[in-house]
Amino acid sequence: MCLILTAIAAVLSTAVWYSSAKAREMNVSVLCWLFWGAAIMWLVDLAFEYAEEGAKVFEPAFADVLNDSLLGLAVITIALVIWIAVLLIRDPKGVVRSVLMKKAA
Repeated sequence: MCLILTAIAAVLSTAVWYSSAKAREMNVSVLCWLFWGAAIMWLVDLAFEYAEEGAKVFEPAFADVLNDSLLGLAVITIALVIWIAVLLIRDPKGVVRSVLMKKAA
């Protein structure tokens, strides 16, 4: 489920990034890199696990599916937090800078 969730997030974020100039301005490419990196990581993990265990990998118990789903959601949440931090640091629209200047004055 980690692979499926992050692959869906990667495809959606890439589609948003590609279709919208505003999304490119808002650094959605950072999300694309994070989600595609996670999806590739879990794809490699699946390949190695399949090499070790065979087709048994595709018959997980419900508890394993639940744990993998929660892990996938946690990774998506962490990626969103990283993206927000990058957005606040780069401040493409100057919002943070203007608020800090108002408080300094």
